Amino acid sequence: MSKILSINGKAYTVSVQDNMPLLWVLRDIIGLTGTKFGCGVSECGACSVLVDGRLLKSCGIPISSVFGKEVFTIEGTSENLEYLRKAWHAGNVPQCGFCQAGQLIAATSLLDKNENPTDKDINDFMSGNICRCGTYTRIRKAIHTAVALKNEAK
Repeated sequence: MSKILSINGKAYTVSVQDNMPLLWVLRDIIGLTGTKFGCGVSECGACSVLVDGRLLKSCGIPISSVFGKEVFTIEGTSENLEYLRKAWHAGNVPQCGFCQAGQLIAATSLLDKNENPTDKDINDFMSGNICRCGTYTRIRKAIHTAVALKNEAK
């Protein structure tokens, strides 16, 4: 049976089993490959997305749980994500880059909830996303840079 899925403000009709993970629907069915497969057990955060504004790991979410909700991926656009993208680029944050889509989505969720996070806020919130290259210091600095860019634009 086909169902409608809303991703980044666009409707997609999908016909998949209800228990198929959201990650595979995004990547294999719809073709939005920015969200990455990392561990497959909802630990690393490479597959992070927002569902109705809530940060979730898409590898562990059955597609049936997101019908009727808004899914936001790295391919989406939001004010906070755009400032973060600029800060990520300016700070040369990624090394291998594999985890960065999940890191950016997590940072977007953080700034959606906290307009001026402290280092502790960032460390605590971002702890659910693993960077194998260890770019945590650059990630934290980029989040602060995004806040500054947003404040300058006001």
